[in-house]
Amino acid sequence: MSVTLVLCLLGWVLGWWAFGRPRRVDDLPPASQLLPPLTIVIPARNEAASLGSLLADLRDDLALSGSRIVVVDDHSADDTAAIASRFEGVEVLRAPALPTGWAGKPWACHSGVVATAPEAGTGDVVVFLDADVRVRPGALPRLVQDHAAGGGLLSVQPRHETRRWYEQLSAVFNVVAMMGVGSGDPRDATGAFGPLLVTARADYLAVGGHGAVRDQVVEDLALATRYREAGHPLSALDGGSQVRFRMYPEGLGQLVEGWTKNFAVGAGATPPLRLLSIVVWVTAATAAAASSVDVIRGTLPAISAWTLYLLFVGQLLVMFRQVGRFRLLTSLLFPIPLAFFFAVFARSLWMTHVRRSVTWRGRSISTARSRS
Repeated sequence: MSVTLVLCLLGWVLGWWAFGRPRRVDDLPPASQLLPPLTIVIPARNEAASLGSLLADLRDDLALSGSRIVVVDDHSADDTAAIASRFEGVEVLRAPALPTGWAGKPWACHSGVVATAPEAGTGDVVVFLDADVRVRPGALPRLVQDHAAGGGLLSVQPRHETRRWYEQLSAVFNVVAMMGVGSGDPRDATGAFGPLLVTARADYLAVGGHGAVRDQVVEDLALATRYREAGHPLSALDGGSQVRFRMYPEGLGQLVEGWTKNFAVGAGATPPLRLLSIVVWVTAATAAAASSVDVIRGTLPAISAWTLYLLFVGQLLVMFRQVGRFRLLTSLLFPIPLAFFFAVFARSLWMTHVRRSVTWRGRSISTARSRS
């Protein structure tokens, strides 16, 4: 039996284990009781194109009518603040000047929590929502109810909506992100997704909140680590049809910049056994993509090479459909998004560990002090 065959079969099995069976927001029961006091904090920097849609979603959910919604304008250069101010009941807070040692998003989230503290005390639930997220009516009440039952830090990875060809290149990144956070483990996740976080304010303050991860490029994973160290459970869900976003609508450059910012640091925050399984899976997928080389060398029969290739096509089809709107062709031609994954990950390693800085939304973010 060839090394390629053994590696591919082992990696294929480990891929299913690492991906697991993520819980979906769709599977949560509808909220059956009144919501606790709820504060929704939306950090927003140059989000004029997407913020209005999110605020309309929140307005249309009658169960959220008593919630406090705060948009923290992180020094936007567009109409972000003006759009937010058009929605009745939405508070618009301009983030104070970014202090030394803080990354932009942690500072905006921290500012939103501080601004709402006098009225809320410590007894409410805080929801952090990225401005590009879309939520169906009833989704947040379901999540708040689920959080009440489990406590700790609950997070959701929205379903990735795609429209243009280049967005298909995000497919492998989405799968690896789900694997790395351990969202498919029904017992306990190992990380958190930043686009949607739910936590009790008291727990958030007890672990130090965003102030404890102020200099982190990937603040969601660093915050999850603080919760785990304090003994709080982590729960990570798949957005399904209830929570979605379009990650990088502004072009291929934005997509490369976004994944560059996240992935090298995120790999360092993944537990060793889970990271090893992901590495073996990605290596096996690469071997399956290149199995024709073994056929040419005479070390693998052609039927075996085609079988391995189709095994990964089928696996990736299931995984890609779970995480977003990805086409059948993306799975059939998986060597292309896989090669793109390697290229961007190499760039992320270079920017993170050699240049010691990444860029996002017009800001340069130092990775020199990154701990996660």
